[in-house]
Amino acid sequence: MKKILLLTISTLTLTSFSVMAQSKKQIKKSVPKKRSVEIITSKKNDENTTLVWTTDVMKADSISKKTNKPIFGFFTGSDWCGWCHKLQNDVFAKKDFIKWAKEKVVLLELDFPRKKQLPQELQQQNYGLAQAFQVQGYPTVWLFTINRDSTTGANVKLNALGSLGYPSGAVLGKEEIKFLETANSILNKGK
Repeated sequence: MKKILLLTISTLTLTSFSVMAQSKKQIKKSVPKKRSVEIITSKKNDENTTLVWTTDVMKADSISKKTNKPIFGFFTGSDWCGWCHKLQNDVFAKKDFIKWAKEKVVLLELDFPRKKQLPQELQQQNYGLAQAFQVQGYPTVWLFTINRDSTTGANVKLNALGSLGYPSGAVLGKEEIKFLETANSILNKGK
């Protein structure tokens, strides 16, 4: 009986070490060695109406740290989400929003397309952030900062300031006003 028990324990131990080794390999494989940065700009040519969006959260964090501005994470379905397009047209394309965004935030697009394939590391990043913020619908905007462990830099903590969506109940043609009021309220609470 003792031999069977000892054999069972040693088999379980070896199996768990094997599973742990496989898990470590998978973790190492899933961590991208080199991050690609994709910059998206609006289609307008006038310098005063052009917004620069990044798709790389590490790049956004770097800019955020340098400028002392929070990240404006826009969760979107670029090729299928009608409300996302409506938010872009009714809010993001307006002069007041463009001016506000340049002064107040770092723009990060987190896309979930259905018809095109994103690079795997970008897809993993976007899904990870969607899970972290518990995004359940599109469009969703989160204002946040990232804090890192000052000694190792490894432990990352998302500091969620607040979220927004399409400004429902806004006066037709003035959606950006309600959106910016809500965004400024979130930023003021975060100070």
